[in-house]
This record gives sequence, C-alpha cells and structure tokens, in this order.
Amino acid sequence: MSDPVISIVDLRVAYPPSRASRDLAGRGRPVRAVDGVSLDLRPGEVLALVGESGSGKTTIAHALMRLVSPTSGRIVHHGRDITHLAGAELRALRRSFQLIFQDPYESLDPRQTVEEIICEPLLIHGVGRTGDERLELVRRALTSVGLTPADEFAGRFPHQLSGGQRQRVSIAAAMVLEPELVVADEPVSMLDVSVRAGILRLILDLRAERGFACLFITHDLSLAWVLADRIAVLYLGRVVEIGPAATIISAPLHPYTRALVSVIPVPRPNARRDKVILEGETPSPSAVPGGCRFHPRCPLRRRLGNPEVCEAVDPVLQPEDADHTVACHFPMEEENARQRA
Repeated sequence: MSDPVISIVDLRVAYPPSRASRDLAGRGRPVRAVDGVSLDLRPGEVLALVGESGSGKTTIAHALMRLVSPTSGRIVHHGRDITHLAGAELRALRRSFQLIFQDPYESLDPRQTVEEIICEPLLIHGVGRTGDERLELVRRALTSVGLTPADEFAGRFPHQLSGGQRQRVSIAAAMVLEPELVVADEPVSMLDVSVRAGILRLILDLRAERGFACLFITHDLSLAWVLADRIAVLYLGRVVEIGPAATIISAPLHPYTRALVSVIPVPRPNARRDKVILEGETPSPSAVPGGCRFHPRCPLRRRLGNPEVCEAVDPVLQPEDADHTVACHFPMEEENARQRA
C-alpha cells in the first residue's frame, strides 16, 4: 500500500466562546469543532467525510488546507509536518492542495472572466512563462471539464453561466495546477438534481485520469457510498467509524452510522427497512457530553438498559477487522442480537 499523501494526527480545533454564550463575568467554554481526529489519505483515494451539520467536516477541511490553525495535533504531508508552515513555504505547498467550494454562485468573482478566474492561480504560483502559455493551460483546463469550445467560454462572466457550468469552472481552476490533493466541500449540494450526476462523474473521471487524492465532504451517506473508496463518519467533532464504503453501508457497527444508513432511499418502493429516527438534537460543541458523546441519543444504549460505561468512558476507535474501526463500547451487540433471534 502506498504511503499517505496527507495524514491528520489527533487534530483538534477549538474556537473561542461566542459573546452570547459568555456569562456575566465574561467566561465561556470554547467550541470544540474538531476534537481528536486522525485520518490518512492515500494517492488516488476518495475518502468521504460524512456527518450532520456541525459535526466538524468543513473545519477539518479548512485545517487541512491551513485556512484555520489547529489548536493541537499534526498535519503531515509525505512525512513532513506542515502544521505550522507559514509564508513562502506555505504558499508553495498550497499549489499541491486545491479546494472545490460548495457554492459556485459565491465562490467565483463576478468581475472576472472565466479566463481570468482560471489564470489567477497560475499567476499566483508563477506557472507559465508567457501569457500565451498560460492561456493554453486555461484552454486545456476548460476542455478537461467539458466546457467546449474553450475559447467560447473563456470570455464569459459567471453570470452568463448556469450553476453546473460555474461549478465546472471552479473545478477547472482547481485542476489547472495539477494538484495531488483535492478537497471537495459538498460540491453538488447547491446544484440542481439534474446536473449533480455530471459533476460527480467529472470529479471521478479526473481522479482516475490524474491520480489525485480526494477528500469528499458530504452530509449525504448515499452519495458517499457511490463516490468514495472509504467513509469516515463524524459525530460532534470525532470520527466514530471508518472503513471501506461498501462495508460501512452493508455492515455498520456504530449506532449513529446505523441510523444514517437506515434512512438511505432504496430503489424498490416496497422494500422494507427499519428506519432509526434519533431522538433529541446534537449537543453543542461547547458542551460535549461526558463518556461517549453519542450516549444521550443512542438507541442501543437504551435497549441495553443504559449501561453506566456509556456515560463514564469515552470510547476510542478500535479495529473490528483490518480496515474497519469503530468507537463504541458495544459494536457487535446488534449482530449478536440478530444471531440470538
């Protein structure tokens, strides 16, 4: 197995308490957006981060891109600790890391033409010796994302494009530097359903052609199932389960993952599936429950008679097989119950 492109080691990102959450003395608890996450991402791999809003998915991506500074932990690129890089070293590194934003209506400068948008990263990183050379790279990038003829699209402004075309421009701007890591932050959630499949297929085709690693962020587990090689499930700033996509969907071990899988739409309308509807709301990241952070909402805990270990001990990721790990005190209880029945 190849060495990771990037490794995240016990990453933690905490934000200061908001003014509204402070007491009369001005004290408040920090917001623990990411709370001890470790991940590896290998060349050519698509790793999906899945979880509810507020689970820490985008904060992990921003820390990885060094758009926010980690509170603690390490980010390692090909064995080199890049957690505290700054200045010219960080700027050089960012040529290898590119981000596809969620909203193509907000991420593109409305005052720039498509050519200027895609050319900007080339100018920032000093790629291309002449204007003609850079223009040829822009044409290639547009062609690679299906915006042809390239010269026709190069002179347009974002308001002259559809949502799907705008997202293709965003992808072209990311691809023009030939990155080895692409972070796609919910890249189709703002698009019409009719164009989502084309954008997803484009990302997969480019990954197969160029071999970059992709961190794919989504709240849609069914989308992760189709797209990813592995899935990491996040809950309240912590990875609670990680493994091959097919395994996570067919044999989920964590009760939170099982709840997410249970509500995936199925193609057969008459197919029966026992949906798990979680009670309550996700706790605030500034008030993470003690013990297992999922225990206040866990249906398995209630079925087991509220065992004290769930409230007292914070479970860590434990391997259930070679590439499937889960953070739960009773990961096999559901399977054991089925066998007993």
